[in-house]
Amino acid sequence: MRSGRAPGACLALLAATAAAQPPDRGAAIRGHVDVRLEIRSLQRRPDVGALGMPGERGTPNRAQTVVYFETAPQAAFGEPPPGRVQMDQRRETFEPYALPVMVGTSVAFPNSDPVFHNVFSLSSPKRFDLGRYAAGQSKSVRFDRPGIVRVFCDIHSHMSAYILVFAHRFFAATDESGRYSIEGVPPGRYTLVAWTDGKERARRSVEVSDAASAVQVDFVIE
Repeated sequence: MRSGRAPGACLALLAATAAAQPPDRGAAIRGHVDVRLEIRSLQRRPDVGALGMPGERGTPNRAQTVVYFETAPQAAFGEPPPGRVQMDQRRETFEPYALPVMVGTSVAFPNSDPVFHNVFSLSSPKRFDLGRYAAGQSKSVRFDRPGIVRVFCDIHSHMSAYILVFAHRFFAATDESGRYSIEGVPPGRYTLVAWTDGKERARRSVEVSDAASAVQVDFVIE
């Protein structure tokens, strides 16, 4: 992360810890992220599959923010079972734009467009190339190392997204209104990081004193 330490380095530090405490126990940290950055959309370049038949193009939610603990609580060791989520390809856009997952999670990349897509990444935590596949098909990738993975489509150069891979479960992506919620937090003092559109944008210290409490932590990203 350009402001502060690099995102890959921050996430790599988390590899030594993993969470086991069920999310239905502990406190909650909730809040709102107000993104005031000027974020310009990427220009669409012509591709062979679209010549003469331009398709509908969506707009990625590049203001979507991932809020996470810089380090996992010491009382939260253990490894939860890996999950399975998806990053859709719809209207020539990856949805969601920023997807936080735990180490061991498999991410499916369904193609919901009437054209071919080719999902790939050159990021060091996970390099892959799924090849071209048609509408209605889906391919998956398992993410086994913490870090930030930038995802692209080899056919549509304007398509990109991020997968943030954590070695703990204390993270959340904001919804369309900019709100987030991290559940099951043990008492303690933590550093919350707000990551938006490829960079760490802000960090806040927070103290949780009661396992049954809810703490409000808001961010303004400028």
